[in-house]
Amino acid sequence: MLIGTILQRKGTSVATVRPSATVRELLAVLAGLNIGAVVVSDDGITIAGIVSERDIVRKLHERGAEALDAPVSSIMTTEVLTCGPDANVDELRRTMTNHRIRHLPVLKDGRLAGIVSIGDVVKSAIEELETEKAHLVGYLHG
Repeated sequence: MLIGTILQRKGTSVATVRPSATVRELLAVLAGLNIGAVVVSDDGITIAGIVSERDIVRKLHERGAEALDAPVSSIMTTEVLTCGPDANVDELRRTMTNHRIRHLPVLKDGRLAGIVSIGDVVKSAIEELETEKAHLVGYLHG
Protein backbone atom coordinates (compact mmCIF):
# COMPACT_ATOMS: atom_id res chain seq x y z
CA MET A 1 0.00 0.00 0.00
CA LEU A 2 1.15 3.52 -0.74
CA ILE A 3 1.07 6.54 1.56
CA GLY A 4 -1.13 8.33 -0.99
CA THR A 5 -3.83 5.71 -0.35
CA ILE A 6 -3.76 6.47 3.37
CA LEU A 7 -4.06 10.20 2.63
CA GLN A 8 -7.04 9.56 0.35
CA ARG A 9 -8.82 7.90 3.27
CA LYS A 10 -7.83 10.24 6.10
CA GLY A 11 -7.51 13.50 4.20
CA THR A 12 -4.65 15.86 3.54
CA SER A 13 -5.29 18.47 6.20
CA VAL A 14 -2.19 19.29 8.25
CA ALA A 15 -2.17 21.36 11.41
CA THR A 16 0.62 23.94 11.31
CA VAL A 17 1.94 26.68 13.56
CA ARG A 18 4.39 29.45 12.80
CA PRO A 19 7.87 29.24 14.30
CA SER A 20 7.15 32.46 16.22
CA ALA A 21 4.06 31.02 17.97
CA THR A 22 4.53 30.33 21.66
CA VAL A 23 4.59 26.84 23.08
CA ARG A 24 1.43 27.80 24.95
CA GLU A 25 -0.28 28.56 21.61
CA LEU A 26 1.03 25.27 20.25
CA LEU A 27 -0.50 23.41 23.19
CA ALA A 28 -3.86 25.00 22.42
CA VAL A 29 -3.66 23.68 18.84
CA LEU A 30 -2.70 20.18 19.97
CA ALA A 31 -5.46 20.06 22.57
CA GLY A 32 -8.07 21.68 20.34
CA LEU A 33 -7.49 19.25 17.49
CA ASN A 34 -6.70 16.25 19.74
CA ILE A 35 -3.47 15.53 17.87
CA GLY A 36 0.07 14.60 18.90
CA ALA A 37 2.24 16.69 16.59
CA VAL A 38 2.16 19.88 14.54
CA VAL A 39 4.22 20.87 11.53
CA VAL A 40 6.01 24.19 11.97
CA SER A 41 5.63 26.33 8.86
CA ASP A 42 5.60 30.01 7.98
CA ASP A 43 3.34 29.49 4.99
CA GLY A 44 1.56 26.12 5.40
CA ILE A 45 3.47 24.85 2.36
CA THR A 46 7.10 24.47 3.41
CA ILE A 47 8.40 22.76 6.54
CA ALA A 48 10.56 24.59 9.07
CA GLY A 49 10.25 21.85 11.67
CA ILE A 50 7.90 19.61 13.62
CA VAL A 51 6.91 19.56 17.28
CA SER A 52 5.41 16.62 19.13
CA GLU A 53 4.01 16.19 22.60
CA ARG A 54 7.28 14.51 23.55
CA ASP A 55 9.26 17.60 22.55
CA ILE A 56 7.08 19.75 24.78
CA VAL A 57 7.34 17.43 27.76
CA ARG A 58 11.13 17.31 27.49
CA LYS A 59 11.44 21.10 27.29
CA LEU A 60 9.06 21.58 30.22
CA HIS A 61 11.21 19.20 32.23
CA GLU A 62 14.41 21.06 31.26
CA ARG A 63 13.18 24.65 31.48
CA GLY A 64 10.08 24.55 33.65
CA ALA A 65 7.05 26.74 33.04
CA GLU A 66 9.12 29.41 31.27
CA ALA A 67 9.18 27.07 28.25
CA LEU A 68 5.47 27.82 27.72
CA ASP A 69 6.23 31.37 26.61
CA ALA A 70 9.18 30.42 24.41
CA PRO A 71 8.76 30.39 20.63
CA VAL A 72 8.01 27.07 18.99
CA SER A 73 11.23 27.50 16.99
CA SER A 74 13.19 26.97 20.22
CA ILE A 75 11.81 23.46 20.78
CA MET A 76 11.03 22.16 17.30
CA THR A 77 12.90 19.40 15.53
CA THR A 78 14.47 20.97 12.46
CA GLU A 79 15.74 17.85 10.73
CA VAL A 80 12.37 16.51 9.65
CA LEU A 81 12.09 13.19 7.88
CA THR A 82 9.47 13.28 5.13
CA CYS A 83 8.11 11.00 2.46
CA GLY A 84 6.15 11.32 -0.75
CA PRO A 85 2.66 9.99 -1.49
CA ASP A 86 4.24 7.21 -3.58
CA ALA A 87 6.20 5.86 -0.58
CA ASN A 88 5.48 2.31 0.49
CA VAL A 89 3.76 1.89 3.86
CA ASP A 90 6.02 -1.01 4.86
CA GLU A 91 9.15 1.05 4.25
CA LEU A 92 7.66 3.97 6.16
CA ARG A 93 6.81 1.73 9.10
CA ARG A 94 10.47 0.64 9.29
CA THR A 95 11.67 4.25 9.02
CA MET A 96 9.33 5.38 11.80
CA THR A 97 10.37 2.47 14.01
CA ASN A 98 14.10 2.87 13.39
CA HIS A 99 14.03 6.63 14.00
CA ARG A 100 11.52 6.41 16.86
CA ILE A 101 9.15 8.94 15.32
CA ARG A 102 5.38 8.90 15.35
CA HIS A 103 4.52 11.54 12.75
CA LEU A 104 5.92 12.05 9.28
CA PRO A 105 4.94 14.89 6.93
CA VAL A 106 4.20 14.01 3.33
CA LEU A 107 5.59 16.24 0.57
CA LYS A 108 4.41 16.36 -3.01
CA ASP A 109 6.41 18.49 -5.43
CA GLY A 110 8.15 20.11 -2.46
CA ARG A 111 4.86 21.18 -0.85
CA LEU A 112 3.24 19.91 2.33
CA ALA A 113 0.61 17.42 1.17
CA GLY A 114 -0.37 15.62 4.37
CA ILE A 115 0.91 13.94 7.49
CA VAL A 116 0.97 10.28 8.45
CA SER A 117 1.05 8.97 12.01
CA ILE A 118 2.25 5.60 13.23
CA GLY A 119 -1.42 4.90 14.00
CA ASP A 120 -2.29 5.43 10.33
CA VAL A 121 0.50 3.05 9.31
CA VAL A 122 -0.56 0.35 11.79
CA LYS A 123 -4.20 0.70 10.76
CA SER A 124 -3.28 0.19 7.11
CA ALA A 125 -1.24 -2.91 7.99
CA ILE A 126 -4.18 -4.37 9.92
CA GLU A 127 -6.53 -3.65 7.02
CA GLU A 128 -4.15 -5.40 4.61
CA LEU A 129 -3.93 -8.44 6.89
CA GLU A 130 -7.71 -8.59 7.23
CA THR A 131 -8.10 -8.43 3.45
CA GLU A 132 -5.53 -11.20 2.97
CA LYS A 133 -7.28 -13.32 5.60
CA ALA A 134 -10.66 -12.85 3.90
CA HIS A 135 -9.15 -13.89 0.56
CA LEU A 136 -7.50 -16.97 2.06
CA VAL A 137 -10.66 -18.01 3.91
CA GLY A 138 -12.65 -17.48 0.72
CA TYR A 139 -10.16 -19.57 -1.22
CA LEU A 140 -10.23 -22.40 1.33
CA HIS A 141 -14.01 -22.44 1.59
CA GLY A 142 -14.58 -21.48 -2.03
